[in-house]
Amino acid sequence: MSLPRSAPAAFLRCLARAGGAALLLVLGMSLASAAVAASDGGVSPDAIDVVAIPGGEFTYQAAGEFLDQGRPVDAPRVHGRVEDGHFIMRRQVSQAEYARCVRAGACKRLDKGFRDLDSPDLPAVGVSWADATAYAAWLTRKTGQHWRLPFYTEWVRAAADRYREDDALPSDPDDPAVRWLAEYEREIVRSRGRIKPAQPFGHFGVNVLGVSDIGGNIWEWTDTCFASHSMGALPLAPRENCGVRILAGAHIAAMADFIRDPRNGACSIGLPPANLGFRLVRVE
Repeated sequence: MSLPRSAPAAFLRCLARAGGAALLLVLGMSLASAAVAASDGGVSPDAIDVVAIPGGEFTYQAAGEFLDQGRPVDAPRVHGRVEDGHFIMRRQVSQAEYARCVRAGACKRLDKGFRDLDSPDLPAVGVSWADATAYAAWLTRKTGQHWRLPFYTEWVRAAADRYREDDALPSDPDDPAVRWLAEYEREIVRSRGRIKPAQPFGHFGVNVLGVSDIGGNIWEWTDTCFASHSMGALPLAPRENCGVRILAGAHIAAMADFIRDPRNGACSIGLPPANLGFRLVRVE
């Protein structure tokens, strides 16, 4: 068995001269195992804290754009279902966890201002949908478990009592400005008092399922594509755009999948999120 280059050679020779051949072998095996763990990111499946997403059917407000004769209308309530055997991370992926994926060569370095973040107590931010998907693929390889981003339906179910729906907006078929002004006012209210920097895990509390920081100031990427729906007397099939993904947080949002920082003027449906992060779902 060859020992890792990092093994303290002088110390090992000293052990050998003292007749500690058996101890030398055990120590060598231990150091080799540690080196392998360090090289692959040291991911242990048992260390990933998850919460079971309750299976069953429920109703929720659909995500996406809804138009009636070209005019925006409120999203309808739709039926959703989550199968048993789905588990969601209790908290978002941390900065330190994402950094390990970068060091392993499986995730891209984040942009300037985010790339040196390495705290185990703060969520990873400045992350695109593509980054989050790469992390899920890496974690799947390292743990032998199936990890992926949640679909919006699953996120809603896991959000439980923290899930919030948009209030209906007033509208006038003869005056589109009525709805536009009401929507503008809603965005102003949402922007007041927002905490922008990422906060330590637990800052926003837990929901009834024990899931942490749902609906705080981290908007979480989902695997649900943005879609435009035509309502009314002549409904059309939805036009889906998977280059734009739904983000779940204090309010629903949508953004191009390559965007890492919404503060840089990225196009967004609605008020841009404060921070882009993620948590994953494990499927059994």
